[in-house]
Amino acid sequence: MTQLVKGEIIAVGTELLLGQIVNSNAQWVSQELANRGVGVFYHTVVGDNLNRLQSQFKESAERSDLVIITGGLGPTDDDLTREAAAKVMGKEIVQDDEALASIESYYARNNQQMTPNNKRQARIIEGGVLLSNRVGMAPGFAVQDGDTLWVFLPGVPREMKAILQDDGFKYIEKHFSINQTIKSRMLRFIGIGESQLEHDLKDLIDGQTNPTIAPLASAGEVGLRLTARADDEQVAVSLIEKAEREIKERVGEYFYGTDDDSIQSKVMELLKENNLSISAAESLTGGRFVDNIVSFEGASSICKGGIVAYSNEAKENVLDIPSLVLEEYGAVSEACALSMAVNITEKLRSDIGISFTGVAGPTASEGKEVGTVYIGIYVDDNQPIVKCFHFNGDRDMIRHRSVKKGFELLYYLLKS
Repeated sequence: MTQLVKGEIIAVGTELLLGQIVNSNAQWVSQELANRGVGVFYHTVVGDNLNRLQSQFKESAERSDLVIITGGLGPTDDDLTREAAAKVMGKEIVQDDEALASIESYYARNNQQMTPNNKRQARIIEGGVLLSNRVGMAPGFAVQDGDTLWVFLPGVPREMKAILQDDGFKYIEKHFSINQTIKSRMLRFIGIGESQLEHDLKDLIDGQTNPTIAPLASAGEVGLRLTARADDEQVAVSLIEKAEREIKERVGEYFYGTDDDSIQSKVMELLKENNLSISAAESLTGGRFVDNIVSFEGASSICKGGIVAYSNEAKENVLDIPSLVLEEYGAVSEACALSMAVNITEKLRSDIGISFTGVAGPTASEGKEVGTVYIGIYVDDNQPIVKCFHFNGDRDMIRHRSVKKGFELLYYLLKS
């Protein structure tokens, strides 16, 4: 088997460190490199500072076969990527006539006046191979220095992707004679905690080699990322499928999907398959459940709508919750959740009604602690179901977990 190429991605830009923009480039490049047999070992973000850039580039040169750098190639004085890399390599920065002609042509096509500082974008490190930019101005370029191949790219995602797709990936594959592939698959589980999942699969996780098994938790669910390496794509896929079968034999009852699946999308699929409509009565969730539903195409045939009844007055006057229920049991109660689910079904004439009522915080209400949530589900003329939960987290997280739990309950109900 071909030795794995060790890759690294460096994003340059103080705006990334300040959180003003998200470093989506690194995620995309990592996925694309993995599909081509390059393992990414490091993601780094460095601000627009010459000394810090030089320090990072020196460290990267010692540990990586391939370093891809995005950002810092623009026309302004704080675009320092070339300068820092050239100093580390002991090379000169030169103007590339082909790149300059391309930039001048870009301005001419757009009937704009080119300012002198834009010539900076035509500079590359000596010995570099130009990687053309068909959607923007600043070209990319690749430089071999010692044992490391450096690939420099603009930070604008659209330009970065175009350069790699047109020239960059082909150059990398040819340079390293790559004939290996890395395939990944995410297995998604709900209704089981991360610690329980790891306990049930401990021997498989501890004994992992190829494929690797990595647990990944998120609010309300957990995932397992399976990653296999092989010289042939089908062999890698077969390795993943074998591991997936072993995992499902143990915890398959909690498995709901793979990769880009979400519990929301799976519920939508089941509602469509069974030709069922749904409506929601929401208090603490404030319409989030319906918002999730209507984000999917075809929601108009599934979702009849929803009512956000936040106050007791709204629950009584809009949802027709009996005053006796609110006075005797309170809004945060099994009785209220039950009435909300039944009444929304009847009012909007849907097959299923779901309700959410609870305490999101920051203080307790009706003697119920923060995080207490009741979720009710009513299907046709069946007996309504009401479940009580106690969620941790801040106000927003409690609301998020409530909606996710509602979809989980619907998923298992519709599957049965």
